[in-house]
Amino acid sequence: MKKTAIILLSDPKAGSEEAIGRVFNALASAYEFKHAGEEVKIIFQGTGIRWPEQLEKPEHPVNGLYMDVKDYIHGLSKGCVAVFGTEVSGYDLLNENEVPGTPGLPSFLNLRNEGYDILIF
Repeated sequence: MKKTAIILLSDPKAGSEEAIGRVFNALASAYEFKHAGEEVKIIFQGTGIRWPEQLEKPEHPVNGLYMDVKDYIHGLSKGCVAVFGTEVSGYDLLNENEVPGTPGLPSFLNLRNEGYDILIF
């Protein structure tokens, strides 16, 4: 079975069409992989850790798509949450990449070694 990890880096605070386009296309990709029966992991990293707080709001235009793929959220970067903060709880904080001076980041090396294709938005 094919496996894909989708990494979201875009910042919702940018308030741009590009930022919303990136999150929409990332989640649309996850939706497609999900409905094809493939394994998919969604990871929020960098300022992208701010997205879940926004996407949880029912009035957000991407809320419906987010809710459809929410079960595929693997987690948020622990180091990025420490730096950029977020209000949403309940997600795993990923820290397998033990970068000195940080609480850790998700490991792209581990994902690659586990056979995941990595898409970055």
